Amino acid sequence: MDSIQIFLGMAAVITAYMLWFSHLSRRLSTGPNLWPVVGSLPYLFNNQHRIHDWIAGNLRRTGGTATYQTCTIAIPFLAFKQGFYTVTCHPKNIEHILRTRFDNYPKGPQWQAAFHDLLGQGIFNSDGETWLLQRKTAALEFTTRTLRQAMNRWVNRTIRTRLWKILETAENEKKPVDLQDLLLRLTFDNICGLTFGKDPMTLSPDLPDNPFASAFDSATESTLQRLLYPGFLWRLKKTFQVGAEKRLQKSLQVVEEYMSSALNARKENPSDDLLSRFINKKDQNGNAFADDVLKRIALNFVLAGRDTSSVALSWFFWLVMNHPEIEAKIVDEISTVLKQTRGDDPAKWVRDPLEFDEADKLVYLKAALAETLRLYPSVPEDFKYVVNDDVLPDGTFVPAGSTVTYSIYSVGRMKTVWGEDCMEFRPERWLSGSGSESESGGGYRFDPPKDGYKFVAFNAGPRTCLGKDLAYLQMKSVASAVLLRYRLLAVPGHRVEQKMSLTLFMKNGLKVFVEPRELNGGVAACA
Repeated sequence: MDSIQIFLGMAAVITAYMLWFSHLSRRLSTGPNLWPVVGSLPYLFNNQHRIHDWIAGNLRRTGGTATYQTCTIAIPFLAFKQGFYTVTCHPKNIEHILRTRFDNYPKGPQWQAAFHDLLGQGIFNSDGETWLLQRKTAALEFTTRTLRQAMNRWVNRTIRTRLWKILETAENEKKPVDLQDLLLRLTFDNICGLTFGKDPMTLSPDLPDNPFASAFDSATESTLQRLLYPGFLWRLKKTFQVGAEKRLQKSLQVVEEYMSSALNARKENPSDDLLSRFINKKDQNGNAFADDVLKRIALNFVLAGRDTSSVALSWFFWLVMNHPEIEAKIVDEISTVLKQTRGDDPAKWVRDPLEFDEADKLVYLKAALAETLRLYPSVPEDFKYVVNDDVLPDGTFVPAGSTVTYSIYSVGRMKTVWGEDCMEFRPERWLSGSGSESESGGGYRFDPPKDGYKFVAFNAGPRTCLGKDLAYLQMKSVASAVLLRYRLLAVPGHRVEQKMSLTLFMKNGLKVFVEPRELNGGVAACA
């Protein structure tokens, strides 16, 4: 009797599972094939080294029409409720998520819990009223000319006193440099200067290790690992202080000490940096922000302003190296602008980095940077939590408690969105006008797509990046500072590959040789 009951019980469980699996298979007919028990995990595992291209391929196979670019991937037993998550790259779906039903698609509890130890309730890890207050406060500051001027000073000083010297040494010694590493250091120094008024000087000739920079990197990487595991598992590791959780706590101690020091310094000696500005602001109750809140706010700005610009510049230089005709147009535009502002002598063009008012005029360069971000967005995928059951504009049902991913990387690779030449690096797609004259003379005009949700590298809707314009200006200044003085040559045998992380780093860096550039028949004079 007992054996019969056990057999009947097992049969009932197997039957129930097969019915569920059959239902799930029909529900997920638009994604990769499913295996019993493990769902889509085998495909995910086999493609982990090329995850963004794999996702793009799955989305193309959904039919490739303008009305259906969504698939669903089953990942049982992980942190996603319902055992699957929806991936889309349809601009109308993205607009629905980021604007139309904005309140139904917050960061969500899994994301916030994972990042809380590092970012607290800062602007990039909060929703609702907490996010809105910080957003309004930051928006006021990012529209001030004084912040733009402060950024210009930090960028130009870093270029003049450190980046140029490092590249000049590499040129003289005929040694390669890892340009991605230099750019990461440069943008880290700049964002720390803008946020804290304190330069960590990680971009120095000897490329020193900086305790805060190292701890911040380690903390970010360990935090990202939490998204790969069910919440209970990383919390268990945190309780017993093992693995990545042990490293995270050690890193957070270093970060906390640095932030406390920076905050105390700004309270004693306020400046025009972001931290000083937030110290003087009030919360929703009319009280000054608490110290811990101020530190988390500042860290959020460092996280947002460091990796994104440096990664975008790395891919930009790589693309330009492989498209000399586009490189020539960029250098010609920079030269034309500087003739107007500095005269005909090329030596004067390279004496100082560009002022932001000069960088404003570089329209073709901006188009090349936007085209880079279309093909290689710094954040290739973004995730949202579904609060209530919803139906996306293309008819896809998304249940409450599940996760929706919109693939920014895939959008740029869809012929239905960007045309038959979507895989080509073509800055002209962002421009209108003949380009026969300088920008001030009415030549090229930057002309982004009418559908703003075809390009969301800077987010869109209420969470549109506040630092978008500053990011473009910083990237223009750095790109001009390098390309006007040097030609970049790839190191033979060096492989440029994507690193599989939430930010689209180059796995092996960007190793290049530099050689002086000739301007108007003469070699650019380096001051």
